[in-house]
Amino acid sequence: MSAGPRIAVVGGGVSGLTAAYRLRRELGADARIDVLEAGERLGGVLHTTTVGGQAVDVGAEAFIVRRPEALGLVDELGLGDRVVSPTGRRPAVWSGGRLHPLPTPALMGIPATPDAVAGLADPADVELIRTEPDRPWHWDLSADPTVGDLVTERFGPSVVARSVDPMLGGVYSSLAGDIGLREALPALAARLDAGVANLTDAVAGLVAEATGSGPVFGTLVGGYRVLLDALQQAAAVRPELCAHVRELEPTATGWTLHVGGTARDDVRDYDGVILAIPAWMAGHLLRRSLPDFAAPLRAVQGASSVVVSIALAPGTPLPDHSGVLVGTGESLRAKAFTLSSQKWAHLSHDDAPVSVRASFGRFGAPVPSVDDEPGVDDRLRTEALEDLDEVCRAAGVAPASPHVVDTYVQRWTDGLPVYGPGHLAAMARLAEARPRRLVLAGSSYAGVGVPACIGQAGRAVAALLTDLT
Repeated sequence: MSAGPRIAVVGGGVSGLTAAYRLRRELGADARIDVLEAGERLGGVLHTTTVGGQAVDVGAEAFIVRRPEALGLVDELGLGDRVVSPTGRRPAVWSGGRLHPLPTPALMGIPATPDAVAGLADPADVELIRTEPDRPWHWDLSADPTVGDLVTERFGPSVVARSVDPMLGGVYSSLAGDIGLREALPALAARLDAGVANLTDAVAGLVAEATGSGPVFGTLVGGYRVLLDALQQAAAVRPELCAHVRELEPTATGWTLHVGGTARDDVRDYDGVILAIPAWMAGHLLRRSLPDFAAPLRAVQGASSVVVSIALAPGTPLPDHSGVLVGTGESLRAKAFTLSSQKWAHLSHDDAPVSVRASFGRFGAPVPSVDDEPGVDDRLRTEALEDLDEVCRAAGVAPASPHVVDTYVQRWTDGLPVYGPGHLAAMARLAEARPRRLVLAGSSYAGVGVPACIGQAGRAVAALLTDLT
């Protein structure tokens, strides 16, 4: 029997596995670290599968390399040689039935100059950008607008619909009008708080600082499966799948977990618990024992989406872009396409299938479930291919749909938390009020990207270790 502490990590996504790995490094081989995953596989919203004979990610497919957390972890695990950068191809924006260059220079779609969106935004809004520095500007330090509200007011609605929404939608599965400025763009909010003269100066300054900083994104050859497998091995854990934690109760020395879905329902005592699950799920587990603490967790909403991964015959031509972001209100049903074989060189070989992924759904406009609409997955496949053919037509490329060799539909029900105004502040208050020996990790608390989740997992482990000493 283990003489070390007993720790439960609830959730087997990248946050939970990173937490288990950090715990093992700090607590050593004697610690008992149980990873309890309610689903049938590890990874959470990271999922690598085989489509057309090639390994592809059908959840998150890249991470920001300008943040240190993901690269640092990858290097620790000896996977640094698997990190690759995108090719030089650029994304396009679909608006008005045609492809437009992705606005640049820009900050998450917010243009730094009027020329950046000339031909994409309405002429009146391009003029609004040009004259923005000359218009009255007042910024209240207590202001907490959405990204959409601020950009609409200063730069116009067409800029939001055709530039900002497409960029933010891919990260948050939400429109700019649902996302808090301080949540999505804290550096921009900090500039405004510091007294910058106007929005144009704030955006231009941040864009200038980022110029020449190298690639923004990277991914792993072999997909995120490589990272998940390495974390599990380094953590020396054997995760329990289909292990449904039903409730948590505090004890004098830790926590009692009621676990069902394994061989039998059972009650387990632990010295500490890491809840590496979405906020609303954490709130559900704590609803009886800590109702006041659970209430703001349960109030966090989730955004659902669907990825349709498409494998085309080798050599199938595609538009000369890395992807296509679709403006709000456009005729295409998909919200974005990633032309993966053109974005990532390691997926492009003469005898390899041509890989494309189409994304559907966002907060407020979820894709129906298979129960609500039988056959919906077939409809999504059809719409993905019809939309892809329309994009090809606009680019002067032959239709791709006759060359399909395989497809795969991946649903993400409430896959991402909605980062509305005030979300980060609410989560920070929860962190300060948390009970001893219970910590929170995952995409709900300090950012949705893989680096943010890795960083939050590390902080959660550090806080738990402090409680244990």
